[in-house]
Amino acid sequence: MSAAEEPAAGPPAGPLAVGVDIGGTKVAGGVVDVVGGVLTRGRRMTPFRDPALVEGTIVEVVEELRARHDVVAVGIGAAGFVDASRSRVLFAPHLAWRDEPLREAVAATVGLPVVVENDANAAAWAEWRFGAGRGESDLVMVTLGTGIGGGIVLDGVVQRGRHGIAGEFGHMVVVPDGHRCECGNRGCLEQYASGNVLGREAQELARAGSPVAVSLLERVGGKVEALVGPVVTEAAQDGDACAIELFEDVGRWLGVGLANLAAALDPGLFVIGGGVSDAGELLLGPARESFRRTLTGRGDRPEGRGGPAPGRRSKNCCARTKPSTRAA
Repeated sequence: MSAAEEPAAGPPAGPLAVGVDIGGTKVAGGVVDVVGGVLTRGRRMTPFRDPALVEGTIVEVVEELRARHDVVAVGIGAAGFVDASRSRVLFAPHLAWRDEPLREAVAATVGLPVVVENDANAAAWAEWRFGAGRGESDLVMVTLGTGIGGGIVLDGVVQRGRHGIAGEFGHMVVVPDGHRCECGNRGCLEQYASGNVLGREAQELARAGSPVAVSLLERVGGKVEALVGPVVTEAAQDGDACAIELFEDVGRWLGVGLANLAAALDPGLFVIGGGVSDAGELLLGPARESFRRTLTGRGDRPEGRGGPAPGRRSKNCCARTKPSTRAA
């Protein structure tokens, strides 16, 4: 677990809870107060493909954090399909959960009330309540990490759908018979616009012996398998031409996805989060251009400041984007 982080100043507001975010690569936890302040943080790597080990890791994170603070509840954001009762994970392509009674399993061990929510839904509501989406009635969150998640907030209410699993934007098929996705389909958006894509494409170039990947390989000592998303992100931020090109590809696909979502949902605001969004304009620049070119009715509908645009950073490291539905 990483070293704990304490707030610079000021007492916590109200009762405290532990929030846990479970993704395909990490389990991140934090002690939070009622106004969104984070008192202590920590993280562990996600155990690979073993639901029981993942649940054990969640408990370890909770216990370590609650040892430092008096907490009253636990909230879990899971990367998967969470049922309408917010207790079971019905399906998680990156974690191998299938109808997993996650709330019951964790609550029985830690002895505290537990709520389970889709991680992107939790992020969407947090951005609406505390972050980049404050003041916006209709918000769509898109999270780019190992895969792609999504959340919809209308008038402060997370829209979960009839069965609790709305917002799975990453599994919209954008390329019929395209790349195989871990969900079982082919051509899902997250196979073209996620962190995994950066690593997959970099490795493919390296294995093909492409000279454009030489500098990327040098960063990892020639180990092709070490070319993963964070390495490509760092290289792009350092000006590596190949890494920047890979981000341009991901950004273009992101723009296509956002334009499709704008056509279907007409939100007032997109908030882009997740680790891949740390690249900022390397991602959002191509996304903005692609969004403008793909948007239905372009030229005859409002596009904010001309399409997606970055904005202030939030607690979830999100970049603010303007969809087609609100003029600046």
